[in-house]
Amino acid sequence: MTSRNILLTVSYDGTDFCGWQRQDDKSGNEAERTVQGEIEKALFKIHKVKTDLHGSGRTDSGVHALGQTANFISPIDSIPAPNYVRALNTFLPDDVRILDSKEVPLDFDARFNATSRVYRYFMCTCDTTSADNMRYTWLIKNYTPNLEKLNHFASCLRGELDCAAFAASGDLSVSTNRYIDNAYFFMQKDRWGNDLLVFEIEANAFLWKMVRTLTGTLINLDKYNAREDSMEKILLSKDRTKAGMTAPPQGLFLYKIKYDGVRRHV
Repeated sequence: MTSRNILLTVSYDGTDFCGWQRQDDKSGNEAERTVQGEIEKALFKIHKVKTDLHGSGRTDSGVHALGQTANFISPIDSIPAPNYVRALNTFLPDDVRILDSKEVPLDFDARFNATSRVYRYFMCTCDTTSADNMRYTWLIKNYTPNLEKLNHFASCLRGELDCAAFAASGDLSVSTNRYIDNAYFFMQKDRWGNDLLVFEIEANAFLWKMVRTLTGTLINLDKYNAREDSMEKILLSKDRTKAGMTAPPQGLFLYKIKYDGVRRHV
């Protein structure tokens, strides 16, 4: 029997999960409902043995994913790699779906081989929205976004930066430096034809709650007509108290993991 390394692409609605990472109690039982935990339970039903799943990164409670990736070593060779999509979805709850599965080299790691992560944050700036949108957007009332100003504020988020001003208290990262490839705002329609404001950011990695803090800060700068150099000053301050609010989790989606770029520090 030959071991194989299988890479999954995973989509999930994070509303009813306590984040991605499995959380066990002192006895080793699952303490909270997590995405990793649900997939590992499905893998156990298929393999009949415990199978560890290695994600490309963690998402917090309430955060969603359209393109999370994770890999595991399959102890059996009777299931063709693409068939794990159907096999796993048979045992998974409806709020977790496997979108793709493929074999990768045995030394491949979903986290350490990733070259960048792409997040999108969705906002609705009307007075109200449909009930289903409330699970997946931040409803910001009495606010008309200025795309030109928002993108001006976000323009300083490029290259190698110390992002300490946007890290949540308790972040355990060895370094607060991150390499940001791009960060920008655009408008798109939801399925009902309403306008959504979207913030997309791509970086090699992110600090704890960094994307949500960046989003909340940028929105506040636009909303309260801040000076043009305000975002750059906050960034250079390296002081979390200078930044704005942390946007709520439901608007945030892990959109895509890339493996074809330049591998930078974590």
